[in-house]
Formats: sequence, C-alpha cells, structure tokens
Amino acid sequence: MKTLVVGGTGLIGGTIALHLQGLGHDVSVMSRKPSEAPGLKDLPCVQGDYINDNCDDGRLEGFEALVFAAAADIRNVPQDGSVTFEEFYTQANDISVPRFFEAAKKAGIKRAVYIGTFYPQVAPHQIGVDPYVTSRHNTDVAVLALNDDNFNVCSLNPPFVLGSLPGLPVPHLDALVYYAKGLIPEMPVFAPLGGTNHISTHSLAQATANALEKGEGGKPYLIGDENLSWKEYLELWFAAAGNPIELPVSEDEHPMFPDIIMFAGPGATVSFDMSDEDMAVLNYDRNQVKGLIEQIASSVG
Repeated sequence: MKTLVVGGTGLIGGTIALHLQGLGHDVSVMSRKPSEAPGLKDLPCVQGDYINDNCDDGRLEGFEALVFAAAADIRNVPQDGSVTFEEFYTQANDISVPRFFEAAKKAGIKRAVYIGTFYPQVAPHQIGVDPYVTSRHNTDVAVLALNDDNFNVCSLNPPFVLGSLPGLPVPHLDALVYYAKGLIPEMPVFAPLGGTNHISTHSLAQATANALEKGEGGKPYLIGDENLSWKEYLELWFAAAGNPIELPVSEDEHPMFPDIIMFAGPGATVSFDMSDEDMAVLNYDRNQVKGLIEQIASSVG
C-alpha cells in the first residue's frame, strides 16, 4: 500500500512510518524539511506545510492511505505574544487539518488515520474551556465528518506518548533522566498529585497499522496502555536511572510537568481501560512503559 505519513519526521509519525515500512507499506513522509535521522532520511519526503501550503495541488495524488500525525500542540505556539493560544490552534488545527483531509479525499486516498489526543474523550469538561482541548475536539469532529463509503477515516486518541528513535533527540526525556539521576540539584524532588494513562510509540504504531487496515470509519478510538500516578511514573524513572527513591507527593506545580500541560486540570487523575472490542481491532502490545523507560535511561549519558 502506498502510504503517506504527515509529520513522519517527528517521534510519533517517524515511529509509525518505520513500522508501516516494516509491514511492507510503500511509505513516504510529509514534512517541512527532510529528516536526518537514520531510517527516516531514507524515506521519500514530500515537502509541505499543511497549515500554509495549498495541498490541493496534486502532491497527494497516487497515495492509497494516509496517516496524519502533525496537529499542533503547545510546543508549536509562538511565544512572542503575536497570537493567542485560541487563535493559533484554530488556524493550525480547526481549519488547516480538515482542509488537508479534504484535499486527501479529493486526491483519491481511500483510508486514513488521524492521530489526535485523549483529552476530549477523557476530560470533556475542558471542551469550551481549554483552547487546546477545544481545538482538538473540533478537529476530530471535522475530520471524522469526512468519512464516507469512498474515504474511510478514523482517529486514534492516545494519552501521554513515550518513545525514542535513533538520531532523534527528545530533550524532555533527556532532562527526566538527568533529574532522576540527581544532576539537576536546583530542581525539587517530588511527584505532583494525580496521574494519567501512558502508551508507547511502538504500541501506537501497531494500532495505527491495524486501524488503517480495519478501523471503523467515522470512529474516534480512545487508546492507551498503563494507568500510573505521577508518583509511580516518576519513580520508574528514578529506578531506571540507578537512583531508586520513594517520592513525596505535593500539590505544588512540578517543573517537569507544569500546570500548562495538564490539560485535564492540575492534580487530575485520568485513567481508563481499553475495551475488548477496540483491542480486537487495534491489537497492540501492552505493558511497554517500564521497559521503555529503562531503555531510554540507559541510552542517556
């Protein structure tokens, strides 16, 4: 299957692209510039910016399947005050993503998976309150509305996603390892209240491949793996870094997990279990978090 992965030079999209390639897909990636990471740099690259480019220009023709893993989040918002969060997300997500999917549908792509986020499904009270959650909800609804007999599109809405790829830096995870090793002495050692679900990029890639093949069109799949308190999660990092410790829990804002990224609300606990019905379709490996943390910690000098 000739498959295009938008955002295929990032951690999530790149893992998906390489997994699909391993399954026999003829994979190309779409990004603003080609990747230099091993494996990814060898994939054909369709250069493009889905926010600012007109992708209804023929560049999507010839592809049979699409994975979109490039919607904007807080890391993409300009920090110079030139635009509000709501304005940025509206343009980058609410408007640009459905417009891209319309171009994909017009180009003859038959099957598509949109990688969203779990917040609209696990924290619906934040829709209309938090600009990010609202935007991702609006985008998911608009994309799924394009589903029909000729264009099968579903969404996968994961929780916190953990992973690594050779040659692709993930500064936040490096910082977590240094923190757990005690190498950032100015940072207080504690865990925030609450917790969340986590999934690996490997599991998400497996789910994406299966969703492309047999996902139910028009359905938003809430997916995840392990429910962990922030205390449990951070203690896994400390143990993997060779510094096992029982962390105190505090109501204070944590410097590694600031309130601005706690979209369900500071101190919230977000947990859920996968249904047997959805797992029968998506069929991905489970219980990946501890081993992946150990792998990442061992690779950080």
